[in-house]
Amino acid sequence: MGRNSKIEIKARLKEFQSTPNSHIMGHHGPTMERKEAAMANSSKRFSTRLLIERSTASVIMTLVIFWLAVNFIKSPSQFFQASVIGISNGVLYALIALGYTLVYGIIELINFAHGDLFMLGGLFAATFISTWFGQEEASGTGFAVFFLCLIAVMGFCATINVAIERFAYRRLRRAPKLAPLITAVGVSFIIQFVGIRWNGSGPKTWNSVLPAGEFVISGVHIAYTTIISFLVTIPLLILMTFIVTKTRRGKAMRATAQDADAARLMGINVNKTIGFTFALGGALAGAAGLLFQQTRGVTNYNLGYQLGLIAFTSAVLGGIGNLSGAVLGAILIGLIQGLNDGLPIGLGQQWSQTVVFTILILLMVFKPTGLLGKPMIEKV
Repeated sequence: MGRNSKIEIKARLKEFQSTPNSHIMGHHGPTMERKEAAMANSSKRFSTRLLIERSTASVIMTLVIFWLAVNFIKSPSQFFQASVIGISNGVLYALIALGYTLVYGIIELINFAHGDLFMLGGLFAATFISTWFGQEEASGTGFAVFFLCLIAVMGFCATINVAIERFAYRRLRRAPKLAPLITAVGVSFIIQFVGIRWNGSGPKTWNSVLPAGEFVISGVHIAYTTIISFLVTIPLLILMTFIVTKTRRGKAMRATAQDADAARLMGINVNKTIGFTFALGGALAGAAGLLFQQTRGVTNYNLGYQLGLIAFTSAVLGGIGNLSGAVLGAILIGLIQGLNDGLPIGLGQQWSQTVVFTILILLMVFKPTGLLGKPMIEKV
């Protein structure tokens, strides 16, 4: 190679090193610029959307707080009376909502038959107390029969729920999502048919063995049945939380909910764990059925649809699959219903369901996972 050629190569090498990257990349430069511009626009749109959502949520919260403040100033005793009724209803909804969220958390199934299981528990409780033991008024014996019935109805509904899982849902775990969903609706209709045969097509009234009196605190009337509902429900919720979070069986439930295949490889009996979960949910539904039957004094074959829908809404509101969220959502819905129905300035009982579902829709728009829910990561 001659000297002139070497000088020419060195000159071209210097020219190459001094050339900007954008010129070397050719058409890639404008492409990168377009991508950066698109990302900037996307980030700007996201910020604008977030600002709108937060502003809307702030306006709604301000209006709700203003409405509550006006009602509290107008009639404090009525405000607290409506709150007590709402919380009393909320703890009852929580017992049913936990059954929905337990089952969804472990096998991702919306068990639409769960509300009808609650209805069946109410019918069993009425038959157990009034027909089999002949107790129809408040007494020491009636109170003893009530607690005996609590154990019996929880066992009855737990057994029914385990049988439903074993014969209706187990073979459909790996089937398309629609198959177990339709099966759950079918099981719901079967239980409703049993309810019609057992109770009749119309509502049926029953006498209660719980005391019918009340006491008054600063103008707020609190029925003894409300106190008993709290005394029964709160220990059950605490016990259920202890079982799920502290016991070996509860750890197996959480492991199965996280990854059933990995849990099976670690030696966990997945079928038995899922059956235990259905038993827990059924037991809580049975307790709710007993409390409803004794505090409201009525049974009906379609009660499962009405209260089941409210309980399912509670589970979604709090974050489906989250136990604390189910309880929080149930109490909030109970409070919303109680305040809307009982406050001097409100839409009234005829608009109660509309108010509840409007709030649910608004929450789903702004927080699709619910109050305490977390975004789910799809396994691949």
